[in-house]
Amino acid sequence: MITFLSGGTGTPKLLRGARLLFPDSDITVIVNTGEDMWYQQGYLCPDIDTVTYLFSELLNTESWWGITDDSFHTHEFLQTLGAPECYLSLGDRDRAVNLLRAGLLHAGLTLTKATREINDRLGIGATILPMSNTPCTTYVKHDGKMIHFQEYWIKYRANITIDDVQYISDTPLTATKEVLDAISNAELIVIGPSNPITSIGPILHCDGVQEALMNANGYVVSISPFIGDAPISGPARELMIARGHQPNSRGVYEMYEPFLNCFVQDIRDPIPVQNAVRADTLMKDAKTAAELMRFIQNLKNKSPLS
Repeated sequence: MITFLSGGTGTPKLLRGARLLFPDSDITVIVNTGEDMWYQQGYLCPDIDTVTYLFSELLNTESWWGITDDSFHTHEFLQTLGAPECYLSLGDRDRAVNLLRAGLLHAGLTLTKATREINDRLGIGATILPMSNTPCTTYVKHDGKMIHFQEYWIKYRANITIDDVQYISDTPLTATKEVLDAISNAELIVIGPSNPITSIGPILHCDGVQEALMNANGYVVSISPFIGDAPISGPARELMIARGHQPNSRGVYEMYEPFLNCFVQDIRDPIPVQNAVRADTLMKDAKTAAELMRFIQNLKNKSPLS
């Protein structure tokens, strides 16, 4: 079994390549839920949905969010009616998933069980696991105020200064048994090239995850989302600085180093990381993503741990 730690863009690109090499049934994905929120009567899980839509062949791989060829009639009419807080443009089928999830949660299902129910209805063979059943929100601090990450990224287009990033939950944030078992039972654990602060950070913040990674029987590898001091996508640079880390591969390595067997950085990255291995990490298409995944698998196969 291969277990991935994932956010909503970088790691799903790698998953697209992994699916060309391994059956979906061999893949487990632990997904960030720090960006989840109640929105217009639905329950939005952007990273879970990106992974879900990838495995159900629904994902819009041009934008890497939402459903291919979705319509936006509900969103557009809500705007016409002057509904407040319409900064997230949800497609109609995407919204249907959010509404179904909200109903399942209101009926008493945990997020893990609700995710499994939706995946079963979509015929997904992979195992997709929320990092926790405890609601957790990633906030950025701007001008003394705490702002939900979705507002920062979508509403403000990341064009405001940030002083800090915090993961906030009303009760202790604990990884589920399913998550800890997925780490413990995996032969290969891949910390994908998602945003280290807002995608991977909340997963690592869950009680039990870092200990499970340090005690893992499998091979633990991470792929840097940086080339030089710029991330391949998204606002990782500003977020790394806000959390007190170097905004480059070296800073990412220092975050993950206690539980890594191997760290992969891009062949074009001018900032060396001690003991890192180099590969093409851009994943412009499924073929190059599969080549990167094959490279990672070969690292594992050559390891004394195998």
